[in-house]
Amino acid sequence: QFSLPLSLKDDDSGDHDQDNCSPKDGEKEKHDEEEKDSNTTKRKVEQFWRFYSHMIRPGDLTGHSDFHLFKEGIKPMWEDDANKSGGKWIIRLRKGLASRCWENLILAMLGEQFMVGEEICGAVVSVRFQEDIISIWNKTASDQATTARIRDTLRRVLNLPPNTIMEYKTHTDSIK
Repeated sequence: QFSLPLSLKDDDSGDHDQDNCSPKDGEKEKHDEEEKDSNTTKRKVEQFWRFYSHMIRPGDLTGHSDFHLFKEGIKPMWEDDANKSGGKWIIRLRKGLASRCWENLILAMLGEQFMVGEEICGAVVSVRFQEDIISIWNKTASDQATTARIRDTLRRVLNLPPNTIMEYKTHTDSIK
């Protein structure tokens, strides 16, 4: 779960059993659990949006700037225990695309669209003079199936053209 300045409370006071068909107990519990997870994710995104809507967008920054969004307890540093065996997908963007791509990326992270469990550590958008760079950091660089899933999800949520160059770099290579 990505950290937010306020704590999140589960409010399960609503009546969720209003449908006419009555599933078996096991199915009902699974349905209730999925609905609760969906509501929790929705609340997380809504709460995050309250803060994000007041922030300056990456495309409105000038000069050399970086925005970081990492899970609670993970520092945006290669040396952090959660990052040291990991890596990052890097996408270089032409000017004018960073704000939309950053927004789509962080909402996909908050909404857990990557479907890779606890593998995502965080994301960075770097505003530079001639281009902007977006990267998403993960824990395990050696897990090729997971890094491929992250790449494919990234391509989808950012709506990248098929010819977009995406580079994966391990943090051990970055340190060199």
